[in-house]
Amino acid sequence: MIRVMIAAAAVMATPAAGQEPCQRELVVLGAGQDAGAPQIGNADDDGPRLMPSSLGVIDRENGQRFLFDATPAITEQLALLDRLEPPARGLGIDGIFLTHAHFGHYLGLAWLGREAANTQGAPVFAMPRMAQFLRSNGPWNQLVELGNIALTEMDAESFTVISDDFGVLPIVVPHRDEYSETVGFLIMTPDKRALYLPDIDHWEGLEEATNQSLADFLAAFDYAFIDATFWDDNELPGRDMSEIPHPRVKATMDRLQDLPASERAKVHFIHMNHTNPIRDPSSTESREVETRGFNVARRGDRVCLSEQREP
Repeated sequence: MIRVMIAAAAVMATPAAGQEPCQRELVVLGAGQDAGAPQIGNADDDGPRLMPSSLGVIDRENGQRFLFDATPAITEQLALLDRLEPPARGLGIDGIFLTHAHFGHYLGLAWLGREAANTQGAPVFAMPRMAQFLRSNGPWNQLVELGNIALTEMDAESFTVISDDFGVLPIVVPHRDEYSETVGFLIMTPDKRALYLPDIDHWEGLEEATNQSLADFLAAFDYAFIDATFWDDNELPGRDMSEIPHPRVKATMDRLQDLPASERAKVHFIHMNHTNPIRDPSSTESREVETRGFNVARRGDRVCLSEQREP
């Protein structure tokens, strides 16, 4: 069913109309693993700073702004969004889409509570288990009970329609699901389609679920922000990395290396652990990613999803 929905989305899409001002824009607000960098216990880490992975989408036609994942760095991440497109009112959060219940992806909701922003009815979109987790556990249930957030449950078989020209489809993927499902998001506009998939255990599970290869799956998107937690299996000395099943960046590139350059260029690696050498743009590994035709997501990166239309 997921394959059918993605194919339908591709058919619905239309070419962009010229190089006019961007009407709907995607912004990388963070590209790190849940704890970012430097991580706790590594205060002397002088490598490039990482904020936990999050995307923002600015819809200038409707004066709206959306977050994909609510991280512990939500204050600084919203500040970045504010500099690009100031909020029309209040925090200017018109929807938060949560991928799963690992702390780097939802902990930022706490900043919406009465101890901080004390929002009223901030829309939060989540899968059924994720929504139930928030309703049933403190302090998240207080956000629900006091009306700081308004939960909307998503269906993996259905688009959440934001407007006539903007919709979001959750895609269930294999991951450690102790407290909730894990999803990636298809972010769709009439011109472009983006995938946000920061966490997955292995590509084989996705291929089995969609009945297609990773290359065929990615062909449905114009931009793919995908799991780059670790560079390779040698990254954590003394740890059995088979117990931490994320696709390695090198292995993902090998899997996709025979694709045309235009297809490889769609890939933006995101969700880097603090040990991943590609967090440093000047590293040998970052240069390898670039040389092989892929991209590393960096905080502040911006891509246009919809061009401005003539009135």
